[in-house]
Amino acid sequence: MRRVLAAAAAFVLLSAAACSEGGDDAEAGAPTTVRLGFSAWPGWFPWQVAQEQGLFAKNGVTVDLKYFDSYTDSLTALSTGNLDANSQTLNDTLSSVSGGAKQTIVLVNDNSTGNDQIIARAGIDTVADLKGRTVAVEQGTVDHYLLLLALRKAGLSEGDITVKALLTDAAAAAFVAGQVDAVGAFAPFTTTALGLAGSKAIATSADFPGAIPDHLVFDADFVKDHPKEVQAMVDTWFDTIAWIAANKDAAIAIMAKKGGVSDADYKTYDAGTTIFTHEQNLAAFTPGQSAANLDFQARSIATFLVDAKLVDEEPPLDGLFDPTFVKAATP
Repeated sequence: MRRVLAAAAAFVLLSAAACSEGGDDAEAGAPTTVRLGFSAWPGWFPWQVAQEQGLFAKNGVTVDLKYFDSYTDSLTALSTGNLDANSQTLNDTLSSVSGGAKQTIVLVNDNSTGNDQIIARAGIDTVADLKGRTVAVEQGTVDHYLLLLALRKAGLSEGDITVKALLTDAAAAAFVAGQVDAVGAFAPFTTTALGLAGSKAIATSADFPGAIPDHLVFDADFVKDHPKEVQAMVDTWFDTIAWIAANKDAAIAIMAKKGGVSDADYKTYDAGTTIFTHEQNLAAFTPGQSAANLDFQARSIATFLVDAKLVDEEPPLDGLFDPTFVKAATP
């Protein structure tokens, strides 16, 4: 199935090359609009702040900001040439690369430190209690990965449970409706799931430090052809984080509105998403042998994806990380 999808993606890529509205149809080095995708996640809602506060324009870049109700649709859009850049996890980027996509990570937006959760109904108190139960999760995405990590830590495997594959919003709704015993979800959909009386998180990304980093990911050719725009995007990110720090209430109002939650609910996401500073970005891009180093995490995730049969073979990591733009940024 993965090979079929990769072949289909290759066809779309060839078609997109002739009719793309973004950087692909511009001369190399010439100014171009950046088509940037993002979806519902606290670490990516700052892009909405950047747009509303004119911070893209301040940095001299024109951006077509596209919001996706379905995160997986945004992954597909980047892989098939319908975006120039997307907001996505390291886990999902590696999955795309293993399928043949050429992508480059230029920025760490954040690390998930609790906002990805496995939430269970009353009476299920530990991950071990999931044995024989039904869990709803968006298959192949980061919360599926979190579920597999949690199962392995508890001495179980995916074969010990029944997975009901649903988009994350639908998975949360199915859980609240009592159709499944547990759900894997990310904020703000965790708020929906926890609305079920007696429900609670039995595992979160806080249990697996560094396992779920979130990124600004570009099509690799766009990075080569339009480094000026890529730099402007990275610069805009750090300007946006500074603006949010100085205008917290206004920023929360913008991000909560985009997420479809109250300002009060949005504030509860703070601890579960650690936005990376410039210094943390520099440290993450530095090669190393700990969970804080992206190359180490990539190797660990790649091995896990193969072992869990989520991909056929480990993706190539050469050229996946480009620290050039973070190093050149002056926040």
